[in-house]
Amino acid sequence: MKKRIVYFTITVAVMLVGLLSRKFMFIFPTSIAPFVGDMLWAMMVYFGFRFLFPKLDLLKNFNIALIFSFAIEISQLYQADWINAIRKTTIGALVLGHGFLWMDLISYFIGITIAVIIDRFLNYTK
Repeated sequence: MKKRIVYFTITVAVMLVGLLSRKFMFIFPTSIAPFVGDMLWAMMVYFGFRFLFPKLDLLKNFNIALIFSFAIEISQLYQADWINAIRKTTIGALVLGHGFLWMDLISYFIGITIAVIIDRFLNYTK
C-alpha cells in the first residue's frame, strides 16, 4: 500500500510540474524547452502505471508506458471531427495532444527513461 501512495504522489507532483512548466519555460535551455512538457507527460504516464500496477517489473512498466505514449502520439494522425472536438477541450488537449511530431516520440522515450532511473533510485522495484 505504501508503494501506491508514493507512486500516486509522484504522479500528481509530475503532473503539476508539467502544467507549470509552460509558465516557467524560460528557466530551461532553449534547446530542450520545447520538449520538457512531453518528457514530463511521459514520466507522469510511467508513474501512473506504477501506481496502477505496483508489482510489475521495471521493464514491463517501461514498455507499457512507452506503448501507451506512442499510441497516443500516433493517434494524432487520425483527424476525424469527433476526436478533434475532444482535442479542443482542455482535458482532451492535455491527454490526446493535437498534432503528430516525431520529436515527441523521442521526448517520451527520454521522459520514461528518466522516470525508470528515478524509480530505480527510489528502490521500489524488485
